[in-house]
Amino acid sequence: MPELANPFVANVPRTMTKQELVQAVRVELTGELEAQMLYEAHAAATDDEVARKVFLDIADEEKEHMGELLALLQYLDPAEAGHLAEGVGEVEGMMAELGIDKSVADDLMGSSIRNDTGTQEELESGRNSK
Repeated sequence: MPELANPFVANVPRTMTKQELVQAVRVELTGELEAQMLYEAHAAATDDEVARKVFLDIADEEKEHMGELLALLQYLDPAEAGHLAEGVGEVEGMMAELGIDKSVADDLMGSSIRNDTGTQEELESGRNSK
């Protein structure tokens, strides 16, 4: 349970090492995923259209946060970025076996996982520095 009354609960007593920072980003990713799932569950569990719309909008924002954190993780841990890219390649191979066009995989997976250079904005617009 959050300790909202304690203003120092989020303070880290020292600067994190790079590995600790990588681990912190992974923890943040799980938090974003959990929040997304909760908002979607709450949206599914209500008949109030306004509440449903708000919950789903917030869930989408959590997805954006996950994208930001994945991009940060790729920057901080290039080896992990390589593993993510390998995973995308495996899914593309499976899709090809099923006769699904690879461009669909690009749409599903997003450019940031496939390419570790350039800003997210550059990647989304197709202006990549590679």
